[in-house]
Order: sequence, then C-alpha cells, then structure tokens
Amino acid sequence: MQPVLIGILAYLVVQFAIGMLVSRRIASETDYLVAGRRLGLGLAGFSIFATWFGAETVVGAAGAIYSDGLSGGSADPFGYGLCLLVVGVVIAAPLWRRKYTTLGDLFRERYSPGVERLAVLLMVPTSVLWAAAQIRAFGQVVSASSDLTVPVSITAAAVFVIGYTAAGGLLADVITDFVQSIGIVVGLAILFVAVSSAHGGVAELVTSIDAGRLALFSTAEATPLEIVEAWAVPICGSLLAVELLSRILACNSAATARNATLLGAGLYLAVGLIPVTIGLLGPKLAPDLEEPEQLVASLALEHLSTLFYVLFTGALISAILSTVDSCLLAAASLVSHNLVVPLKPALTERQKVTAARLGVAAFGVVAYVIALYAGGIYELVATASAFGSAGIFVVGMLGLFSRLGGAASAYAALVVGVAVWCVGEYWLEWPTPYITAVAAALGAYLLAAPLARRQFLTRRLPLS
Repeated sequence: MQPVLIGILAYLVVQFAIGMLVSRRIASETDYLVAGRRLGLGLAGFSIFATWFGAETVVGAAGAIYSDGLSGGSADPFGYGLCLLVVGVVIAAPLWRRKYTTLGDLFRERYSPGVERLAVLLMVPTSVLWAAAQIRAFGQVVSASSDLTVPVSITAAAVFVIGYTAAGGLLADVITDFVQSIGIVVGLAILFVAVSSAHGGVAELVTSIDAGRLALFSTAEATPLEIVEAWAVPICGSLLAVELLSRILACNSAATARNATLLGAGLYLAVGLIPVTIGLLGPKLAPDLEEPEQLVASLALEHLSTLFYVLFTGALISAILSTVDSCLLAAASLVSHNLVVPLKPALTERQKVTAARLGVAAFGVVAYVIALYAGGIYELVATASAFGSAGIFVVGMLGLFSRLGGAASAYAALVVGVAVWCVGEYWLEWPTPYITAVAAALGAYLLAAPLARRQFLTRRLPLS
C-alpha cells in the first residue's frame, strides 16, 4: 500500500501548493470570500459541480442504493441535482444582481441586522456538519488505502484541509475545483470500465440489475408524505446553501451565474449516474458487504491496478476536498463578514481576511470532532441539509422574491422552523419532520406579516 500513500501525499502537496500560491493574490475580503467577482463560465460551472459532488455522492449514495435500490438515491444525486437546476433557473441571476458578499447580506438588507445574525447562527451548523461528513469520508479513504486507523486518518485529513482552505480562500477553491472535477470524472470512468470489463461488459452488467431495485419512489416501504419528505430535504434544504451561492456571487455577470449553475447541474447528474449504477449492481458485485459505504472503495481495491487505484483514490479525495473547503469557507465567511465585521467596522481589509482565516481554522476543528464521533456520512449530510433550513428556505425565498412580511415575520419563521424540526426529529420522531417544519415556518411568517405591516405604517404615518 506504500505506493498508494505516496501518490495520495503527492496529490495533497500539489493542492496545498496551489492554495499557497493563490493566497498571494488576496488583497481584500472580497478577494478572499468571492474571488473578486471575476469567475467565468468554465471555472464557475466546474466549481459548482465539484462543490456539490462530494463524498456523499460517491461513497454515501452508492452505499444507500446498495441497501435500498434506486429509491436510496432520492437525495443524492437526484434530489440535489434537481436542486441545482432550480437554483440555476430561478435563483442564480436575481441573487447575483444584488451584489451580496454572503447570503447573510440578504437577511440584513431585506429584514434587519438582528434577522441577519439569527440566520447566520442557523446556517453555520449546516456548513460545519457538511464539512464533518467530508472529513470523515476523507479519513475512511485514507484508512482503506493504508494501515492507518480511521481516527488517525481523520485527524490527518482535518489538519490538511484546515491549512489548505485557510490559505487560499474562494479563488484557490475554484482553481483546485477545476482540477478536482476532471479528476473525479476520469477516476469514476476508470473504475466503471474496470468493473464492467471484469463482469462481461457494460451491457451484460447493466441488464443483470434486479428490476425490483429500479423503483425511484418506493411506496411499499414509505407513505406518500414520507416520499415528499425524502425529496424536500435535499431540494428545499439546499436551495440556499451558502457553499453554492458563494460561487454564484463570485461570477462576473448574472448570465454567467445562471449558465454556470446549469452547467454544474448537468455535470452533476451525468457523472452521478456512475455511482448510482455501481450501487444498483452492488449486491451482484459485492454480496453480503457489511458496510455499504465501503462498496466503491472495495471495488476499486479489487479491480484496479496500483497505478489506477492511486489515480482513483486521488479522484475520490478530489471530490471530498472540493466540498469540505467550500463548507469551511462558507461558515467562516458568514461569521466573519456578518457577525464580526459589523461589530468592528474599523477593521482593515487585511484584518477582515485574517478574521475569515481564523474562522476556517475554528470551524475545521469543530468539524473534525464531529467527524470522529459521527455515525455515518449519509446521516451527517441529511442532518446538515435539514437543520435550520426550513426557516431559511421560507424567509430567504420570500425575501428574495416578494415584499410580504418584515423582521417580525422572519424571526417567527426562523425560530418556528428550527424548533418544529428539532422536536419532530429528535423528540417526537415524526416520519416527516422537515416538511412539517417548512409548513410551520411558512404559517408563522404569514401570521406575523400583518404585524410587520402595522409597524411599517406606524413608522411612516404621523400619529394624530
């Protein structure tokens, strides 16, 4: 396994070097957080694809489909892919025209600084949980490729990712995303060709899929509302994902923002079909596998030569790195730009960048601790998409596309949304906590809207 470790190390050194080189071009907070707003179609599109195409798509989705058939992919890649399409068609261009630095700016401009702070406190855990999922996957890949234990591998992964992300900011992320996206496409293609060649070819392998595993909507084991829940979490829960929207805000025009998101969505769905197919074939290729999330790594180890295994492992690490650096940077940007800078308006541009880098380090440590003790990658991603996002979805979408409601509506929706989801998920164990939370948040927003209207009239009209 020594050649594999050497190959992984060489790959990581190149990624870190890119981050350090790009860090020399960072002169302001805008450079660090949104790459100076100068991304073109190619870099932005491939970065969106690479950011979305993380460990849960390769490792988690293949494992879920191995266990549950095609319905196991309702979240990834199909739900998240549909989410990207909706963002490209509906959100990307209007959001870009606002010229925000972070999504938190929308809540301040549309509602109030207090709503901005509450929204940030709800959005940050999502990014940290998502980063933890990627760090855990990183550790599992390194452990499977060496004699290192999973905890040691996760620790090494966290140290590297924190340093790499803190150095280069969004521009470094985007440049390495471009390389990483090519790597993961080539790596998955190599694996699929090797596996299919060992089992009689692609046609024979695909025709051997059990037809009973092809149901995308499994009504036998889930009610219609539970199916809606399974699709609502990745779609509604990620429409306003900070990691995605930071790429949109960094584009050089509204048209680029829209087209880059649609390009990323197309790549995501097309490449995502490879782990979907591997997951469907899993019971035939690796029967009685104890840990479904190890399916892809096990097949790679079995069917690839040392050289190609190194290339594939590097590609898998590419998918992980391109997501985790975006998550850590997203959490840090929200806290530094929307919480720290307003409290310290005299900060210089260099000090603002330093604050963001310290945020990356702090949230990286938190994500590392979560990754050590988490139950699984897919579980982390599902929690990340659902926590707090019901209220964020309602308040963000109504704030972006309507003038209904004000600060009172936003406060009510954010608080009710997260409270209902937590109660339904962890206390009462409802089968559909997320869509219940969305409905409750929308109801709270609408009920509080007349109060916001009265407050507006009181401020505008003289009392007599």
